[in-house]
Amino acid sequence: MKLSDVGLDAVKTPRLVKVIAFAFISITTIFLFNHFSDSFSYPSLISSPEAVQTNATTVSAVSPSPPPRPHLKISPPPLPPTVVRTGIIDENGAMSDTFEIGGFDPGAVDEIKTGNSSSSSEVTGDSKVEFRIEKFSVCDKRKTDHIPCLDNEEEIKRLNSTDRGENYERHCPKERLGCLIPPPDGYKKPIPWPQSRDKIWFNNVPHTRLVEDKGGQNWIRQEKDKFVFPGGGTQFIHGADQYLDQISQMVPGITFGVRTRVALDIGCGVASFGAFLMQRNTTTLSVAPKDVHENQIQFALERGVPAMVAVFATRRLLYPSQAFEMIHCSRCRINWTRDDGILLLEANRMLRAGGYFVWAAQPVYKHEDNLQEQWKEMVDLTNRICWELIKKEGYIAVWRKPLNNSCYNNREAGAKPPLCRPDDDPDDVWYVDMKPCTTRLPETGYGANVSTWPARLHDPPERLQSIQMDAYISRKEIMKAESRFWFETVESYVRVFRWNEFKLRNVLDMKAGFGGFAAALNDLGLDCWVMNVVPTSGFNTLPVIYDRGLVGTMHDWCEPFDTYPRTYDLIHAAFLLSNEKKRCNITNIMVEMDRMLRPGGRVYIRDSLSLMDQLQKIATAIGWRAGVHDTGEGPHASVRILICDKGI
Repeated sequence: MKLSDVGLDAVKTPRLVKVIAFAFISITTIFLFNHFSDSFSYPSLISSPEAVQTNATTVSAVSPSPPPRPHLKISPPPLPPTVVRTGIIDENGAMSDTFEIGGFDPGAVDEIKTGNSSSSSEVTGDSKVEFRIEKFSVCDKRKTDHIPCLDNEEEIKRLNSTDRGENYERHCPKERLGCLIPPPDGYKKPIPWPQSRDKIWFNNVPHTRLVEDKGGQNWIRQEKDKFVFPGGGTQFIHGADQYLDQISQMVPGITFGVRTRVALDIGCGVASFGAFLMQRNTTTLSVAPKDVHENQIQFALERGVPAMVAVFATRRLLYPSQAFEMIHCSRCRINWTRDDGILLLEANRMLRAGGYFVWAAQPVYKHEDNLQEQWKEMVDLTNRICWELIKKEGYIAVWRKPLNNSCYNNREAGAKPPLCRPDDDPDDVWYVDMKPCTTRLPETGYGANVSTWPARLHDPPERLQSIQMDAYISRKEIMKAESRFWFETVESYVRVFRWNEFKLRNVLDMKAGFGGFAAALNDLGLDCWVMNVVPTSGFNTLPVIYDRGLVGTMHDWCEPFDTYPRTYDLIHAAFLLSNEKKRCNITNIMVEMDRMLRPGGRVYIRDSLSLMDQLQKIATAIGWRAGVHDTGEGPHASVRILICDKGI
């Protein structure tokens, strides 16, 4: 055998073939690894559920690799801070009124964030809309006392009739006020309560018409740079205190401050009746139209007495059924028997079951033929609506409304005025006409069975069950939780923002809920009153507010409010603007807030973090000193507080 043949046979051996093949494969693998290593990336360790197979032998398809990312040193994220649970749902999903809201950092109080930039942005859906707000100009001096919906002269001229007082009702202009109402010349910071009950600065309400017209009735007089209020009225020139003593002696069951907690004074003048009732622990809402004595409500508000411009004309007043334990009319110039008694029927709607109607007027005590005829008509009408004449003494007559429908049901068929239809909602008041019918009382007794004061402030009323809202079983727990939340929140405001030094008197809560904010102010001993507003865009909780012994009204914040400029020391708005933003221009709402706010007053807006930048820009354009603060939930919460100061 040849050597060459031996070599050829060696090459052909299976062992050598395997060695050569292994070497080739190894070299090829190393080359490919080096070539692709820079662009190769591992798939994420967190796979989607669809890519995970339960069978270990199944291999899922690999999706295309993402673009190369820079090499970063990855550190685990820090642990989230320990958060105290907030809310009213406990760990079992049940409602609870035991929770914590946290506190404020006193060191952050003076960190006011201000800025002069006039541009910001608003997020709408997925888009970001830039907006620019210029500094607002000051209105003409002639608008110093302007109430937009009551001073719309152009619309009033178009009315077909003013026989029933239609010209004193709301007629809102299409265009909103685009300027800032100026104070009168020489305006000063109001005299604080309780001194303001008896005297106010002349320059703050520089109108002498009432002094000229009512000087002999002990209403008001001017002394140098002040107006002085002796406490008298047309029917009680010797003082409201003596007058209230007489009513208490006539009707011992009226028990001011216990059973009678909330009263309505119609045609109130300068509100001395309500001012003196407050020292008897009774809150009186004083109302009058803006008529020839156009500034009487402005005097009442400057004194620090709960008051609102309102008129008995053609529409329901903006208060719920069974709101007041007493309705008072002392020479209020209302013809109660006109149009089949429709105005007295409106008073009946608002009077609580078992409540008192006090009438001091000439037909009660004068014996002239025409006045005696008016008295007979009044007695006949009150009998037909089942009011009982409790007492007639001197120039005062007092009736009482029944506690239930028994008297109404026992009347003869066809008796006038008829009962209102069962489907009539007596709490529906926003632009609703008065109805010539007698309001039925709830068969459940709701409204008649409230606790006495002060227990009623925190006792959930039975009428709570009749409110149209999402919850049913948990309503009482929701109300208690709201009260607890606002008590702790307001206590923080008092402690951190030094509200005790603020001299609060007139307060507006623009979105009152069940009145928890007002209840907290009362519980913390702040000597003020609160106008609790229930927006028309939400649930009508106004009956509950009155059952708790508080006062309030219904309103649509897309329109101006029925009060004079410079009414309130403090305006509070919790989650109002983010809600109303869906319906109307929040810039207009904030300009209206400025109209109602006294110089030197404050605004507290508690709302979404996403809205704060826009609100602060608007506040700065108005001229407020505005700063955004964290809530008690801390800097990571989605809610902030915008605190604004209006300069004098």
